Amino acid sequence: MVLVTGGAGFIGSNFIRNWLQYEKDPVVNLDKLTYAGNLHNLSEVCENPLYRFVRGDIQDRALVREILLQYQPRAIIHFAAESHVDRSIHSPSNFIQTNILGTYCLLEEALAYWKELSDEKKKHFRFLHISTDEVFGSLSPFAPASTETSAYLPKNPYSASKAAADHLVEAFGHTYQLPILITRSANNFGPCQFPEKFIPHLILQAMQGKPIPLYGDGLQVRNWIYVQDHCNAIRKVLIQGTVGESYNIAGIKETTNLELAEWICEILDELKPDASVRPHSSLIVHVKDRPGHDRRYALDGSKIGKELSWMPEASFETQLRETLKWYLNHPGWVNNILSGEYQNWIKHHYQG
Repeated sequence: MVLVTGGAGFIGSNFIRNWLQYEKDPVVNLDKLTYAGNLHNLSEVCENPLYRFVRGDIQDRALVREILLQYQPRAIIHFAAESHVDRSIHSPSNFIQTNILGTYCLLEEALAYWKELSDEKKKHFRFLHISTDEVFGSLSPFAPASTETSAYLPKNPYSASKAAADHLVEAFGHTYQLPILITRSANNFGPCQFPEKFIPHLILQAMQGKPIPLYGDGLQVRNWIYVQDHCNAIRKVLIQGTVGESYNIAGIKETTNLELAEWICEILDELKPDASVRPHSSLIVHVKDRPGHDRRYALDGSKIGKELSWMPEASFETQLRETLKWYLNHPGWVNNILSGEYQNWIKHHYQG
């Protein structure tokens, strides 16, 4: 049995489906179901006897304690986080509460639970914290990619809150010997991603013939990884990773936001030849840059390759095309999210 926090989010829900496909080990999903949580992404496993869902907040220590005592998980995989940079700039308090205080509460309860385990179970328990490349801050164009030992230089409220959470996890490992692991990934993409994120936002704007906004000159550089590749890497780290270590999970593709937008438009030109606006690239507009916009993120993923024999399986171009096809073929999912019907469904089923 493993406990996943934030399992209704984009990466968390993909991880649960991936876990049940490959590990056949029971999983409990603890999720608060904020605006970005979507249980529909887990519809294919909701009837699986190995899956349990609990609605709740990681800051609710009594609930976390109850879950740990009831289900006796051998690992906690901690995805739960506020993760949108723009939202963190306009409203940082939620990020402080969830990413820092929430992680602290979870660590306290995990530590108390771990201390009461038998020596054998203690040896096999893991607390795996899911982090981000943004904790390393912005790199210059020709600087080497960030390694696991690079200095933290977060420059926005989101990345600062994740960096603080990382430090707390490392501190609990060092001070109390809690068996922790940390992964930091590049930007994720794939089906079912909430439309505020960069790739689905561009896709949906283009599909509707609406302007595709790019901050500033659009030359900000990001590293991209397909979400299933990321999930496979997390499983590797959980099963084979060395306690106390961190692992960068990097994608193969590093590109500017402008290049990525142009690729998406080219693929849509091919997939939607009858679109009212073509070429789709004519929809690209440059807007005022956001405050403190980091210029480049890049991860060195050589450690996980050497130590755990992991590397991305998916071709970036192939999976980007498949992601576009998914959004084109699932207008109901998109409309449900954008219209607020999903939040009404949650209110009816969990707050009624």
